[in-house]
Amino acid sequence: MKISIITITYNSENTVEDTLRSVLSQDFPNKEYIIVDGLSSDQTVPVINRYAAHIDKFISEKDKGLYDALNKGIEMATGDVIGMLHSDDLYADEKVLSKVAQAFAIDPEIEAVYADLVFVDRNKPDKVLRTWKAGDYEEGSFKKGWMPPHPTFFVKKEVYEKYGNFNTSLKLSADYELMLRFIHKQKIKVHYLPETIVMMRMGGISNTSFFVKLKANIEDKMAWKLNDLKPGFLTTIRKPLKKLAQYFHK
Repeated sequence: MKISIITITYNSENTVEDTLRSVLSQDFPNKEYIIVDGLSSDQTVPVINRYAAHIDKFISEKDKGLYDALNKGIEMATGDVIGMLHSDDLYADEKVLSKVAQAFAIDPEIEAVYADLVFVDRNKPDKVLRTWKAGDYEEGSFKKGWMPPHPTFFVKKEVYEKYGNFNTSLKLSADYELMLRFIHKQKIKVHYLPETIVMMRMGGISNTSFFVKLKANIEDKMAWKLNDLKPGFLTTIRKPLKKLAQYFHK
């Protein structure tokens, strides 16, 4: 099995080196590392270039946003499985990709693997602020406000080829829409890896202001409509409420 990892960057000079080292230190040998930069104006590209010998594919050009950049990475990927690690996130240890590969090996019909995630202090990554315990997926979980942490979501490339990439009409919730489409609508077979594999720095676009969260909630509703699906009566309320529980997990 070959695993492609996509990192998108834009003016990430303060964090991207940690992300690069996190991916390159993985003990899984058959990996492909792809970096898609949005034409950064700071020192992001010079930092990336220092690791050029260990990066399989790298482009730096203007894009139409986060999900457009991710779609570029998906199209460039040649691995059997695709994972994504953003430029301010880290893998929890050097064995993450090996653990993911082992999870896929359990059953050849598994089409995606997901796991747990912790939110960490932006300047002190060893300080955990929230814990996202994904839990096992059950039919209908999305209607109850459930979703897996997207940075832990590893998917076979053939799933993207069959069901499509990110919907770029959504600016904040395209990851939710994609997982809703793959898991709830198309019913791909998923496997839960019950351990933390990603450390996500607080302060990213998805966990900032109230107005950003409000817009994301509106886009969540659109995600159901785009797929001709009907959410549960309280789905869009239960989804943000579930996040509150993340502050109480140890």
